[in-house]
Amino acid sequence: MAESVRASGETLVAKSIHAFHGSIEVVFSVNVTVSSGELCVVLGANGAGKSSLLGALAGSVRSRGEVTLSGRQIGHLPAPVRAATGLAFVPERRGNVFAQMSVEENIEIGLRLSKRDRRPSVRQHLFDLFPILHERRAASAGSLSGGEQQMLAIAMALGREPSILLLDEPSQGLAPVMFDHLQRAFEALRKEGLALLVAEQNLPFAAQIADRYFVLSHGERRAEGDGADLSERSDMLDAFLSE
Repeated sequence: MAESVRASGETLVAKSIHAFHGSIEVVFSVNVTVSSGELCVVLGANGAGKSSLLGALAGSVRSRGEVTLSGRQIGHLPAPVRAATGLAFVPERRGNVFAQMSVEENIEIGLRLSKRDRRPSVRQHLFDLFPILHERRAASAGSLSGGEQQMLAIAMALGREPSILLLDEPSQGLAPVMFDHLQRAFEALRKEGLALLVAEQNLPFAAQIADRYFVLSHGERRAEGDGADLSERSDMLDAFLSE
């Protein structure tokens, strides 16, 4: 978190990633590199393979290919072990929180993989990142709005002090006011050196947050560029997103 020392340079390097749903291949030989302090967006329509790609990197989707995290080969490791090495994943589905437990209790669950002596400072940093969670820390997680639950799920993932955070469609279904909260949190995390890989199909939001992007179409990597290019290439990218 704010006091963590993260290595500079490439955090995640994935080569020739193939992902499968059962016997069906849905992602075809995709390469991904994300550096410390960088936010890379994966753009694509529904069914383009974004969720499968992130799941393959996290170890929750059957795959083959090489995945290296901060210089360590992790592609052969199961998902829980990848999480312990510094990879955090927040899937697209809502309900990534324990609804009957309080916000603060959910945060404590997220802190279990961090070092005990760092938990107080990490906890405070999470509440600084998401002030609304501090305001509602005694409330049950199930009583939060969809956007607040999404922030809580992200905070729980950050409690492990990962070196890379994978987020699948974080803006889906959010009220407009929540976009600003997420964007500010992403900016703070990048300044701390966290690497972020974010799957999105919301082009205006992606243009606000991306340092770099690439497009998945039918499981294959297509167009790519700097985040500043997104608005200029909106017509071409809209064609991919409407497939």
